[in-house]
Amino acid sequence: MVSLSLSSPSFTTPFLGQKLSFRRNTKELPACFSVSRISRCAVDTPYEGNVPKFPRVRVWDPYKRLGVSRDASEEEIWGSRNFLLEQYSGHERSEESIEAAFEKILMASFQHRKKTKINLKSKLKKKVEESPPWVQNLLNFVELPPTEVILRRLFLFAFMGGWSIMNSAEGGPAFQVAVSLAACIYFLNEKTKSLARAFIIGFGALVSGWVCGSVLVPNIPSFLLQPTWTLELMTSLVVYVFLFLGCTFLK
Repeated sequence: MVSLSLSSPSFTTPFLGQKLSFRRNTKELPACFSVSRISRCAVDTPYEGNVPKFPRVRVWDPYKRLGVSRDASEEEIWGSRNFLLEQYSGHERSEESIEAAFEKILMASFQHRKKTKINLKSKLKKKVEESPPWVQNLLNFVELPPTEVILRRLFLFAFMGGWSIMNSAEGGPAFQVAVSLAACIYFLNEKTKSLARAFIIGFGALVSGWVCGSVLVPNIPSFLLQPTWTLELMTSLVVYVFLFLGCTFLK
């Protein structure tokens, strides 16, 4: 009996039957449900399948692609770009197309501004070259410093003017005018490297401002002036303007 059972083993036990059926069912599963290919199937699933696509991807004109006119303002262009990016968010090709059109418009606008600026400089230079000799000689004494320098010196002389107005009831602005003249000569000497030239321009600006102030101030209606604002004070304010112009724009 024992030998008979060893010679012809039986494979009908419940455990083996389940094992064999598991192997058979595994072979019948599609490749996509195989353990080794589950991750690959997840990767191959399209991400942008249900995302709306930008219909003007192939439009060459960047203005027509964004749906704006060539005379559109910068705010309108930015608004159209943001609206389209929000509407077609998630579709990579649509976003790239919208950004590319926006960048083309910005680049064209930058080149146009640069070209206009260059043309303006060329026209001004041409006008100067065609002007009479005395105008050219006069322009040789004038320069345009950086904006930072202009603002610093404007602040200095404006402070002197405010100081003079605040002390108008106590005394005249002689001290403030002297300090302003010394500052003007210092700036001119630093620029021209000639103390004599700096003194000439500085005192010239002082005298010119005082003469112009003496002529202009009496013609100002009295109701526009404070009772404590004397002729000397108002004339000193005009002097500050001339000193500022002299030390900033003359050379």
